[in-house]
Amino acid sequence: MTAYIARRLVHSVFVLLGLAIVIFVVTRTVGDPARLMLPIEATEEQYQSLRAELGLDNPLYVQFLGFAGDLVRGDFGLSIWQRVPARQLVLERIPATLLLAVSVIGFSLVVAVPMGAMSAFSPRSFVDRLTTTLAIVGVSMPTFWLALMLIILFAVQLGWFKTSGYGGVEYLVLPVLALAVNHIGRIAQVVRSCMLDELSKAYVVTARSKGLPERITVYRHVLRNAAIPVITLAGDEIAGLVNGSVVIEVIFGWPGIGLLAISAIERRDFPLIQADVLIVATLVVAINLAVDLTYAYLDPRIRYK
Repeated sequence: MTAYIARRLVHSVFVLLGLAIVIFVVTRTVGDPARLMLPIEATEEQYQSLRAELGLDNPLYVQFLGFAGDLVRGDFGLSIWQRVPARQLVLERIPATLLLAVSVIGFSLVVAVPMGAMSAFSPRSFVDRLTTTLAIVGVSMPTFWLALMLIILFAVQLGWFKTSGYGGVEYLVLPVLALAVNHIGRIAQVVRSCMLDELSKAYVVTARSKGLPERITVYRHVLRNAAIPVITLAGDEIAGLVNGSVVIEVIFGWPGIGLLAISAIERRDFPLIQADVLIVATLVVAINLAVDLTYAYLDPRIRYK
């Protein structure tokens, strides 16, 4: 197990290194960052001053060595917009983003797994058709439209929750509901499909023929074997949420990474954009590593591959 974790950590380091190279190349090939960051009316002196400040007047290899050295130290430079370290701005937004992401995935799993399981236990029944229909509706529901409807009904008319902001549960409920509907639909469909596949396998027939209680057959064996695709999907969903649920964060004024990225792009704040991308990428790599380790726990054969 230790060797497996070590291999995965080494792979993660190479992924981050490759991403850093891609970001360095892209930010210097899409155009002159100094030109993009300055307003149109900026003078030539301001342009040359900013190029010198960013080190863009140095040879490319010198720029890359400086870029790599700053990354090792966790230094992304000063935000052009707020004149404070870009890393600090991004790290301040991470708790809000993680709170929203974990709440959405936790709520989605609590609702979707029983939905998918009930549907798999009675295929082509009324319950199966109802849960499948609800799952398709959830996947098809436009998130922005649902968010606006939730605000109008539960915040404006009933006054149960806040329309926007960040703080207690009253701020969290509506963004979670708006985001979770899509995730519930997708996860429920995957759970149904995986459990139908597992329930048709020989080991389930053997367990039932030997008189093993259905509860043990399902919860100890079927659900565990069906969990890997569900964990894969959940990991992908949470990685997407960590990337920033931009629309929901804008609608609800949620101070997460997505809202920060939009503000940075609007102001052409390159240091802040780079910090946002690399820190979010590190979080996504960490999530994928956690998913891989969960695979090894659920299926011990994986660690030997």
